[in-house]
Amino acid sequence: MRELQLALIGDYDPAVIAHQAIPQALALAARDSGLSVTPHWIHTTKLPGSGLLGTSDGIWCVPASPYANASGALAAIRLARETGVPFLGTCGGFQHAVLEAAASLWRLDSPSHAEDDPDAPDPVVAPLACSLVEVSDEVRLAPGSRISSAYGRTVAEEQYHCRYGLNPRYVSRLADGPLRATAWDRAGEVRAVELDEHPFFVATLFQPERAALQGRTPPLVTAFLDAIRSRVAAMEPVTP
Repeated sequence: MRELQLALIGDYDPAVIAHQAIPQALALAARDSGLSVTPHWIHTTKLPGSGLLGTSDGIWCVPASPYANASGALAAIRLARETGVPFLGTCGGFQHAVLEAAASLWRLDSPSHAEDDPDAPDPVVAPLACSLVEVSDEVRLAPGSRISSAYGRTVAEEQYHCRYGLNPRYVSRLADGPLRATAWDRAGEVRAVELDEHPFFVATLFQPERAALQGRTPPLVTAFLDAIRSRVAAMEPVTP
């Protein structure tokens, strides 16, 4: 199989722990899956017009928001959702995947993120009741979901660095899909979502990539790359 091209959507900062972890996570997952993967960091100010985005086999919306251009990140997420390009969102990527769904699927007028608009009366992404900055916590995974299949179990311990998540007032919007909650913390707060009938569209509030900093392959990153491989293989012309 040819080398896979992966778009990393976000504003790269070498001081961000998740940004340090992502190349290592991809290298470990690619090794385990026998793949060759080239990641391309795309600054949000280059979106939506970056040519790299349109030629990417997968899109990962990475942590460290607020983004310089939130609308550019949302456009990239929308592209993945509408075209079937495998998508992974972590931390800020989760928050913006929910925002994109709020606008496009839930048809809310001008859904807001409290980090960008602290005076918003009813933000879709709101401050967490308890901040999750440099915290590890138990995550409960929905049986039969893509994320539980990736982990091979229904409980995991994951790391966070965030202060914002889905406003509980909007959790009911996930009940009937197509975007559904598939992971929760011990208190029942949503920690991951998936999109129905998509090759791979998973977003987590936690940062699974951090496992790579301890030399462990993040199962969700492996599942992401495997989904990319399957889609690329299905699209390749058949040699007579």
